[in-house]
Amino acid sequence: MTIGILKEPSDDHRVSLLPEQAEALIKKNVTILLETGAGNKAFAPDEVYASKGVRIAGRIEVLNASDVVLSIQLLTPDDISQLKRGAVVLGVYQPLINTNTIREWSQQGLTTFSMDMIPRTTRAQSMDVLSSQANIAGYRAVVLAAGMFPRYFPMFMTAAGSIAPAKVLILGAGVAGLQAVATARRLGAVVEVFDTRPAVKEEVMSLGAKFVEVEGAADASTAGGYAVDQTEEYKQKQQQKITEAIAKADVVITTAQIPGKKAPILITEAMLNGMRNGSLIMDLAAATGGNTPFTRNNETVVYNNVTIVGNSNLAAGMPSDASKLYGKNILNFLNLMIDKDGTWNLNWEDDLVKGTCITFNGELVNERVRQLV
Repeated sequence: MTIGILKEPSDDHRVSLLPEQAEALIKKNVTILLETGAGNKAFAPDEVYASKGVRIAGRIEVLNASDVVLSIQLLTPDDISQLKRGAVVLGVYQPLINTNTIREWSQQGLTTFSMDMIPRTTRAQSMDVLSSQANIAGYRAVVLAAGMFPRYFPMFMTAAGSIAPAKVLILGAGVAGLQAVATARRLGAVVEVFDTRPAVKEEVMSLGAKFVEVEGAADASTAGGYAVDQTEEYKQKQQQKITEAIAKADVVITTAQIPGKKAPILITEAMLNGMRNGSLIMDLAAATGGNTPFTRNNETVVYNNVTIVGNSNLAAGMPSDASKLYGKNILNFLNLMIDKDGTWNLNWEDDLVKGTCITFNGELVNERVRQLV
């Protein structure tokens, strides 16, 4: 069996497998093809891969020869036309959003695994790419915010006067939000956190932040770590609480997304008008519309002296560690389907394999995606 590793688009510096991860598959009699330069931006040059037994080839050869193709981002129509009939593609394809593309892939006979759909169970933790990449995103959101913010994060007492610590407000205490809390606290900021899930209160407080409660939240225990739609009454209460907190905040980090839907607007125009001059918003939900009405993905917008940074791909900017964690997730998942002799074996009795598979034999097999299509 041959597994191909593609080079990602120019704005994503990660690679699906690092050399040591590729070597682990080669030891199981799997042939690994790497597109020339695929690991360069993750500081894994071709010669290091070659020293582990990986074959280096052009993109077309990798597509033509591979039984399984690894690509974090969506493949282009030209890429798809070069694949073998019945080839397997594996990455993070957001099928609940990219429904038209996924339907086309199904019609073309591809077998598609999208790692963002893996069931978020205890057994799947070592394969959970959303968590591993969100952890990095939460860290980088705070570090970038500290670099852009026109004042200090920690408190300083000097002969020239005292500097009060920055006030950071984090909306959403998932993996990214919790890492943002921890990082902001390490930098000396005072941190407040909103989340619709009361269950995360203890985690937030253990990191040294204040948890701002809003009563009456809908149960999100089965949403895989995501937000869920809330009642209008709850949204009004939430807006009132956020309005009070955001007027005092220096930096706001938003992370709220709902699978298959536009990100909820948590920060309204009226709230923005009440924010301090020079304050900063890092919107990690920008790819699905953002948590403010003025967020633009991959852009920085200034509204009423408030800077809004739209970036939902922060992990790609830390390619070495992001690739290391992502590659380990992929290796663990592939080991569910590759036996010790290097033979591809799809076990449909495995809930992780079944839950992550989106298309197979010309059909959409994932129930959630099928309902949308």
